[in-house]
Amino acid sequence: MTGFLGEYEVTIDAKGRFLVPAALKKQLAEEGAHQFVINRGLDSCLSLYPMESWDPLYAKISKLNDFDSKASAFKRRFLNGASKVELDSAGRLLLPKTLMEYAHLDKDAVLVFVGDKIEIWDKIKYKEFFESFSQEEFKIMANEVMGSKTDS
Repeated sequence: MTGFLGEYEVTIDAKGRFLVPAALKKQLAEEGAHQFVINRGLDSCLSLYPMESWDPLYAKISKLNDFDSKASAFKRRFLNGASKVELDSAGRLLLPKTLMEYAHLDKDAVLVFVGDKIEIWDKIKYKEFFESFSQEEFKIMANEVMGSKTDS
């Protein structure tokens, strides 16, 4: 999997469904993905994993030591609410109500493609996320995360 690219606004209907944008459908078709696992993200969003991305992640989590309290708490928290979902015949995804409540999703949402997963954000919360730090803070973060040019 090469990873997804893009950011798209979607509208969630009264039943908790949204139409997957054509650009994402095209990327999914290239990857052969139509089934996903959705769960709580690490921020106030949802994470949508194509099965190809979810399976190795789940395998790694499954190997964590259940007798280690931190590992056990992580597994419980991370897997809590995880659900399998798939595109319906109209190209929509149905979001579980409990996960919608967690991410404060109502009508307007943003799909953010982050490597091998797709984050689903409330439109206002997503905007607040970016307004929460300055461009200078982002430059500092980028340097800390990505390192210098001499790193190999």
